[in-house]
Amino acid sequence: MSMSDALLISGGTVIDGTGAPPTVGISVLVERDRITAVAEKSMMSVPDGAIIIDAEGKTVMPGLIDSHVHCTFDDVQSNDELFFHRDSITSALVASQNIRKLLRAGVTSFFDPDSVYGIGPRLRDAINAGVIEGPRMKAGVQALVTAVGGTAGHLIPDEGQVGYAQVVNSIDEVITWTRRHIKHGADWIKIHATGSVPGHPVGEVLAWSREELQASCDVAHELGIRVAAHCRSAESVRVCAETGVDLILHASFMDDAGLEAVVEAGSAICPTFTFLANLADFGTKVGVAAGMEDVFRGEISATAKMMRKAYDAGVKIISGSESGFALTPFGHWHAREMEIFVKELGLTELEAISTATHNGAWVMGMEEELGTIKEGKLADLLVIDGDPTADITILGDKNKISEVISRGIRVDLETPWPSHGHIPGWKIGNWASESLTWEKAHS
Repeated sequence: MSMSDALLISGGTVIDGTGAPPTVGISVLVERDRITAVAEKSMMSVPDGAIIIDAEGKTVMPGLIDSHVHCTFDDVQSNDELFFHRDSITSALVASQNIRKLLRAGVTSFFDPDSVYGIGPRLRDAINAGVIEGPRMKAGVQALVTAVGGTAGHLIPDEGQVGYAQVVNSIDEVITWTRRHIKHGADWIKIHATGSVPGHPVGEVLAWSREELQASCDVAHELGIRVAAHCRSAESVRVCAETGVDLILHASFMDDAGLEAVVEAGSAICPTFTFLANLADFGTKVGVAAGMEDVFRGEISATAKMMRKAYDAGVKIISGSESGFALTPFGHWHAREMEIFVKELGLTELEAISTATHNGAWVMGMEEELGTIKEGKLADLLVIDGDPTADITILGDKNKISEVISRGIRVDLETPWPSHGHIPGWKIGNWASESLTWEKAHS
């Protein structure tokens, strides 16, 4: 469809993304890249030659917004692979293919908080210019990490850059790199607030001082840029909220003091349960070490109770999949977070859908443009063969996606699934899966 054509999605059941009950027999008229009418077809003036999509018996809803994607990681299996087996050019080329998988899965917008070599903003600009096909994108540059090392320990250098990480060792460096990331096009600043620290064998701990966190937030906010922070401890959630972090990623083990700080600050939370749930429920199918399932189920259970309290307290809860890892490959798990919200938090299906539509528009900084089906909004829409208010899991089944409309244009869902073969040096090449002892050889 050309940008000058009109498109009518006719007679579907519309979920508008606001949390309002669905409305049956409603048509949605798209002209160029905007929704120009939402009404019964008999009440519309449909342009001659408009393309008609029959949505009777189907659901029409806003395109999904995945607020936690790592589009340059390419389904990595380890930190070693991520930090030492990637280069910027190949990563950009492969990412340009992988983001098409997001579209095929119904994701029409996404937020990538940090990328290898900081190439996220350049990918965003290429998408916006029409160089590559993909969802709307908002991007950070790299994660700001203290030398403690985030979740990668000794793989992170004492200073400098590696993979998605930029090491900062003082308040001056925090300020310098926050400004540089903004200079290089960051929509968000990403702080890796917690890390796995030697001597603390269980979980992650806050690896930043309050003053360092405050410095990054202050500099970013002065320049009109928001801050997201990876927080997987109770203390980190509280301190990050108190120092001005706008979006808390994970919020693992948040306690009542942390929730009070989040409410007071007006911070939003993207729990990103999907990675944990995939490991807990399906990890044994892909060789995850035994015993890890119970660890991650415990984290989900402990955190979900507080997420429900946060939701009831008016905190904006946002859907994100952390796609980009072997446990969350692109194009497969973007809707699972909503399923977990229904199962673990007790949200209704409509409430869960709003976390991935209306609330996601806030992360994109496009609340007036995206996330709901209303006249004047940008035309990012899905037609679903089924009723997600009866079964939220169908949103994760690509066979149930009848249409994806991105920027007012129908996405081709018939071409072969994007994929690539072996890239030299891209994966870790082990000589063997275990040591060949004399006893093993002769047993």
